[in-house]
Amino acid sequence: MPEEEKDKKKEKRQGKKPHKNKPTSKRYAKYKVEGDRLTREKFCPRCGPGIFLMEGKNRLYCGKCHYTSFEKREIKKAKE
Repeated sequence: MPEEEKDKKKEKRQGKKPHKNKPTSKRYAKYKVEGDRLTREKFCPRCGPGIFLMEGKNRLYCGKCHYTSFEKREIKKAKE
């Protein structure tokens, strides 16, 4: 019996792994089409055009030169 179990294990060969599609680039989301023109979103002031800034909750960040700019917070006044 143990020999038959060994043969069964040998027969279970795995072939190639299934192909997984990679996610599409988010770079296309950084452009906007206005009529016949393409306009770019915000780009890094240090690196120049072509290097886009990441938009977080309250900041813009460049992954290349680590430039960060924070948006101003609105101070909520307590109602008196």
